[in-house]
Amino acid sequence: MDFDSFKKEMNINLMALNLKLDDSQIKNFYDFMNLLIEKNKVMNLTGITEPKEVILKHFIDSLTVLKYINENDNIIDVGTGAGFPGIPLKIAENSLEITLLDSLNKRINFLNEVIEKINLNKVKTIHGRAEDFGQDFKYREKYDVAVSRAVAPLNVLLEYMLPFVKVGGKCICMKGSNCDEEIENSRKAIEILGGKIEKIKKFNLPNSDNNRTIFIIKKVQKMSRQYPRKAGIPTKNPL
Repeated sequence: MDFDSFKKEMNINLMALNLKLDDSQIKNFYDFMNLLIEKNKVMNLTGITEPKEVILKHFIDSLTVLKYINENDNIIDVGTGAGFPGIPLKIAENSLEITLLDSLNKRINFLNEVIEKINLNKVKTIHGRAEDFGQDFKYREKYDVAVSRAVAPLNVLLEYMLPFVKVGGKCICMKGSNCDEEIENSRKAIEILGGKIEKIKKFNLPNSDNNRTIFIIKKVQKMSRQYPRKAGIPTKNPL
């Protein structure tokens, strides 16, 4: 896809989100997309490689949470994968300070290449598991916002995310549809981990029938040092 076609497609979708980006921001998205598609030929980063699909299901999807984030927020993207939603959020709002966490080193190497290619500042990558970094005082309760996109069931995901968030901060969990059971199954975890449901928003991506749900969990109190539990335990024995 040439840049003019890309720009037109991005702007149609951005308009539906009431967002406006300048040409340099859109060019950053364009370069990110091309690098993602190119690198995906030699490593498994995404199953979505058709440009219009990348725009909608990666870029626009990531930007649906921007309105819940404040300027200058310090954000950790837990299980970022190929950089979603963290890198699109940074491109759209340069004031954000972003940490991208992933357990696969090849993805971290790709993200470092993206950061260099499109010259992003105040973005760092860390390689490892959320359970380990959530117990590290350098990262524990240091962030205004933790974001994550469809990494695990909600009761597991919150044990990964909430340890990173300051009291008064929030987790933004991005999911598909049919999440009602997940909400019920996560109520115990939310209480144990010091959270409170602030918002549940269901919607479709622009001009599509792709269903999405955003959960916003506010951290209202400090959590016990026993959480997160050791790597693997949250998945095997969810709260």
